[in-house]
Amino acid sequence: MASPVITRPIEDQILNFFPLEGERAYDPLLGLVGEARFVLIGEATHGTEEFYHQRAEITKRLIAERGFTAVAVEADWPDAYRVNRYIRGWSDDADADAALDDFHRFPTWMWRNTEVRAFVEWLRSFNAALPTQAEQVGFYGLDLYSMHTSIQAVLRYLQKIDPEAARRARERYACFDHFGEDSQAYGYAASFDLSQSCEDDVVRQLSELRARAAEYAKLDGRVAEDEYFFAEQNARLARNAEHYYRSMFHGHVSSWNLRDRHMAETIEALAGFLGRRQERAKLVIWEHNSHIGDARATELGVGGELNVGQLVRERCHGDAVLVGFSTFGGTVTAASNWDEPPVRKTVRPGLAGSYEALLHQVGVPRFLLPLHDGHDSALLHQPRLERAIGVIYRPETERISHYFKARLAEQFDALIYLDQTHALEPLERTAGWDTAEAPETYPSAL
Repeated sequence: MASPVITRPIEDQILNFFPLEGERAYDPLLGLVGEARFVLIGEATHGTEEFYHQRAEITKRLIAERGFTAVAVEADWPDAYRVNRYIRGWSDDADADAALDDFHRFPTWMWRNTEVRAFVEWLRSFNAALPTQAEQVGFYGLDLYSMHTSIQAVLRYLQKIDPEAARRARERYACFDHFGEDSQAYGYAASFDLSQSCEDDVVRQLSELRARAAEYAKLDGRVAEDEYFFAEQNARLARNAEHYYRSMFHGHVSSWNLRDRHMAETIEALAGFLGRRQERAKLVIWEHNSHIGDARATELGVGGELNVGQLVRERCHGDAVLVGFSTFGGTVTAASNWDEPPVRKTVRPGLAGSYEALLHQVGVPRFLLPLHDGHDSALLHQPRLERAIGVIYRPETERISHYFKARLAEQFDALIYLDQTHALEPLERTAGWDTAEAPETYPSAL
């Protein structure tokens, strides 16, 4: 269907946008958040400096002014927990660079970058100034790619507090030994009955750990309670990751849904754990737009996908705010293929008919766009193309690889639009990143 002819200036049709200027630029967003317990902040790419920086600035205000005490991110649970220990003064890491050192799996730049490093140091300083540990802010991972690292974390925990239980756990997890740390090889073999499934073993291990929760969590006060929760979540991750890797060979929708359900369950578990210490636990969630924008408002949702934003909205009944990001052009840190080094790539201008092109027409370089103010523009309820760049960016096939249709006003509660943006700076810069790619010259119809 052709887009409607615009007869009035676009800025008059997109109502109540707020130019982002000055120190209090995000006051309207904090007003929109109100007393919500969950604020989900996205990103249109996994490699844009401004998305990371602005997301951190918003989160600082939510922590300092609204009492949010947890940041949960699209990262593996054990890797993020090392950061959690650092910002709370529980580790021997000398600085944020060291605390982020467990993020060594592709794509390392997602969390080992200059913006995250600065935010981690801010969190440590903020926590150090608080009168009690109970008030400290935590940093947690939501993802499930760390099956083997999580298994090792469970074994280390049990070896320390219950060696006999550690022996039983080691026997159960030995089911994976034949595949080393190649989780996909295990998933392929198990899904096609080439090898015995480890499903029963990971379920039994999680059940046993949970059965002894009260005993383990009270061994040494508050830190022991945290350490038990860390171990339990690793055991739950191992169970869910085992299922995820078996599902990978039975279609994208199945594995995507398992992953996002796991992340939503982790948010729920975190809220429950923190809620035992705080009257009303509040969490900021950082993930890609594709995870935090309600899938029901996209063509992907029509195809059967669900996501974290949808699940949190359904479970929290108005107690969640979903905030997306968008950009028209600039540069981005991304790889051309999986496991390749990051490159600073040129982002092509938003395609004609896309939300990126529509918002570019407003002519304001940076603005906040509330989407549920009761009189928002009809233009934002219409299905339009929307761009999503993950850790891979392929400009030559951009229309097929990076665009899908969505109804923006139903996907998010607010959108932050930054017209021109810049590539996120990795802590380990490569030759490919230091030299930006030449601008793309592919036809715009691709």
